[in-house]
Amino acid sequence: MRQGWRWFGPEAPVTLDEVRQTGATNIVSSLHQVPIGRAWTEKEVRERQALIETTPADRSPLAWSVVESIPIPDAVKRKGGEAKAEIEAWIASLEAVAACGIPIVCYNFMPVVDWTRTELDFVTPTGATAMRFDHERFAAFDLFVLERPDAGQQYSVEDRERARVVFEAMSEEEIAEITRIITSALPGSTTEPLTIPAFREKLVAYSGIDAARLRRHLIEFLEAVTPAAEARGVKLTLHPDDPPRSLFGLPRIASTGDDYAALFDAVPSAANGMCYCTGSLGVRADNDLPAIARRFASRIHFAHLRATTREGDGRTFHESAHLEGDVDMVAVLRELVAEDKRRGGEDTIVFRSDHGHRMLDDLDKVVTPGYPAIGRMRGLAELRGILHALGAPPT
Repeated sequence: MRQGWRWFGPEAPVTLDEVRQTGATNIVSSLHQVPIGRAWTEKEVRERQALIETTPADRSPLAWSVVESIPIPDAVKRKGGEAKAEIEAWIASLEAVAACGIPIVCYNFMPVVDWTRTELDFVTPTGATAMRFDHERFAAFDLFVLERPDAGQQYSVEDRERARVVFEAMSEEEIAEITRIITSALPGSTTEPLTIPAFREKLVAYSGIDAARLRRHLIEFLEAVTPAAEARGVKLTLHPDDPPRSLFGLPRIASTGDDYAALFDAVPSAANGMCYCTGSLGVRADNDLPAIARRFASRIHFAHLRATTREGDGRTFHESAHLEGDVDMVAVLRELVAEDKRRGGEDTIVFRSDHGHRMLDDLDKVVTPGYPAIGRMRGLAELRGILHALGAPPT
């Protein structure tokens, strides 16, 4: 297995030399500066690749092995195969990536919001901070800040009352903060957070789109792009929903093993793969993570390894240390190592320690939410230790 590290580019708080110091060898990156929907050019990809792979004297080499992500425009999620221009632009970006020899592309199909949290610096018992999703605070935002028309029908009476109490106790600063967190764009994106009116408009655009229709749109997208990926030797890896359940009444279609099975059955190409994220899938108690890894082993080309801890009724959770929480990381890695050994050669799984506690010196630095250097380095070291114990030291 290959040790990856998400790097947000030359303006990122974490430098490439600092990445080298963590022991990572494979870079996971994207062209965040390119507007969503505009095709990447080969020149742009090669410029980023040169930054990563041109190794200074006496430095360890790095390889750009995973593109995370080529964002899928909203029009594709709403219209599926009818969004021909947007799909053609996405294929052009894929072709630029393939021309540069980058073998893996990660993407997600979450409508309106990407991964969603209500707190970015929840203080843990160690004094380090973590990202957290608080169901009651989320409901308070949905019901009383966003004031989504149908929201009341999607929460129980008890949920609505508890959310009201939470909302009435929030200061103006807290309301502004949770609004900023929830309406922010993709991590690393230069896109500004949505305003509340714009957020409402986005939700209205999905009226009438249920899970079956959204799944059909994803299948239509895959039917269009997978032949291009297969022809160029690129593996597409779909990231799970985060959290893996409906938010704002929007459908989620990559939350369980059965969700992935439906997509693989519909588009059976070997290029149609999975980004196996233990943190996202692990939020659901009914997801058996080792069993999912075993079931889809041949489809896993990229893995996000992190752990979460479910709180209370199971709807609130926070990011835990990588070997704590509700994820049996040893059992997960045993499955991934077995698959990796079966493959051999160059088609080995790239993994990265995903998210991380903000700790030590990073508490006093500006960091990309979820991506501090030290917390991720701790996680990578712990994962590396498991792999050594399993007799499969990473490269």
